[in-house]
Amino acid sequence: MTALFNFQSLLLVLLLTICTATYAHYVFPGIIDRNKENYFVSPIWKAARVGERLSPYVSLACVVMAALTFMG
Repeated sequence: MTALFNFQSLLLVLLLTICTATYAHYVFPGIIDRNKENYFVSPIWKAARVGERLSPYVSLACVVMAALTFMG
């Protein structure tokens, strides 16, 4: 089953995308900020913004998803 049809997997993919984009923006801020109008980089820039601004909630969601993954 793909991640699009399983809600928990979809949330996991979305959460990992936000975390990865936030880390990439932390490591390479110039590349992502410079190309934020680009078609391919714009979703990465937006996910990085979500990760930066909502970092306590994103980290809590990471802990919850880790616990659910280990239990299930």
